[in-house]
This record gives sequence, C-alpha cells and structure tokens, in this order.
Amino acid sequence: MDLSEPRCEPFYQAQGNEPALFEQAWRHGLPVLIKGPTGCGKTRFVQHMAQRLQLPLHTVACHDDLSAADLVGRHLIGAQGTWWQDGPLTRAVREGGICYLDEVVEARQDTVVVLHPLADDRRELFLERTGEVLKAPPSFMLVVSYNPGYQNLLKGMKPSTRQRFVAMRLGYPDAAQEERIVRREAGVDAALASQVVKLGQALRRLDQHDLEEVASTRLLIFTARLIGAGMDPRQACLACLAEPLSDDPVTVAALMDVVDVHFP
Repeated sequence: MDLSEPRCEPFYQAQGNEPALFEQAWRHGLPVLIKGPTGCGKTRFVQHMAQRLQLPLHTVACHDDLSAADLVGRHLIGAQGTWWQDGPLTRAVREGGICYLDEVVEARQDTVVVLHPLADDRRELFLERTGEVLKAPPSFMLVVSYNPGYQNLLKGMKPSTRQRFVAMRLGYPDAAQEERIVRREAGVDAALASQVVKLGQALRRLDQHDLEEVASTRLLIFTARLIGAGMDPRQACLACLAEPLSDDPVTVAALMDVVDVHFP
C-alpha cells in the first residue's frame, strides 16, 4: 500500500503476518483474539481487515456495565406494543459480518459467557428471550481485543474463554514502520515524522518514571498533526504526549526535558 492511496480506506501498516493469519482464521471459521498496548493499532487493524474482506463491522467498546442484553438484544416497549431489537452481536451473526469487542476484559464474566457457543465449533448464538438459536453463517467472525498490561486477578480473560480463540499479539511498530504510519496519518513530511518518532522512542525508554503507559503511536500521530498544522512543537508535545501520559507535574516536567532535547 503506497502513500498515494485514498485516505478513505483504513490504512494499516502490517508488523508481520497478522493480515494473513486473520484472513485464514476467517476462512476457517475461527474467532480471533488480539492482544496489544493502547494505541498500537488493534482497532485500525480490524477496520482494515473488515474492508479487505468486504464484511460489515459491528464494534462494541466493552465496559464493566456491559450486559448480555447489550450484546444480544432486548425487548422494547413503544406506542405500537412490544418488539425485539437485535444487539450488535446478533446483527453481526444475522448479516454474516465481524463483531469486534474492544477491551473485552472490561466486560463482566457473565456477559462474556454468551460468546462461548459462538467461539467454538458450534458457532451458535442462543437468544434466550426469543427462543431462537442462530447458526452463524460462514462469513461471520468474532474478534476480541484487550491490553495485557491492564489485566489483574479481578479483570482478566478466563482460560476457558481464551482457549477458544486464535491469538495474535501486536506491539508498537519499529521506527521505519512507525515513521511511515505517522507520515501517512498525520499528513506531514518525512523529516517531521522521523523527528516525532525518535522522540516517541526516547520517551518509551524512560524506566525511572512510573508511567502506566508509554507513548503510543496514536499520540505520536496527534503530535505530528498539530506541529504540521503550525502549532509550536513544544506546546504540541505537552498537549499530546506529556500531559496524556501522566498527571504528576514532576513526571510531566521530566517528559518535557526529553522533548526539549528533540525539539530544541
């Protein structure tokens, strides 16, 4: 994929063989689990593959209040009486598309259990409220993702769930790949993209500060975009890198010391 391709197509820079693995999993009716840190491209990868395979995509941002009904559907009451409304998981099964559950470990375990019949060789969705049993068509695919760094004893994927998936791990791309991504997504020249990526790599090497997350590719794109639009580089780095990475003023100041080395 070259830089002249239209921006309306979700751009994704492959880190390895993940596009081929994803496509083979889809062709064989296997669900996929994507692990990776914040802002490394998990969601963009799924968007890219949905368009590449020409499949409708239903994305759900998981949270701890997400219920099975939010995924499957529920009965609604209105002036015309009661009717059933499909949830995104049910719509994806009916349409034969991709259902993508982002940060699935944030959902309650009793909600995740509804995925089990879809994620094994049955490939079925049980609608308890309507008595339907939906058989997923060959084009349907279940995809989930999470950040392993956020897992703990209370929020983690059970082995009985995890072992139903083909799993892949994404990380932050190498410098050359990341420069290409930043250049493309931020619409900046190669020199600025290289400068921002070198700053990002320097921030990621900081180990003396207790950062919950390192500088993501997403934040580097934000930074390059504002600098490319004419904002003062130091102000852009403060707003898009240092402040999002920490609430501690001392840590933010230390991050800005690194910024000053790369944008004197």
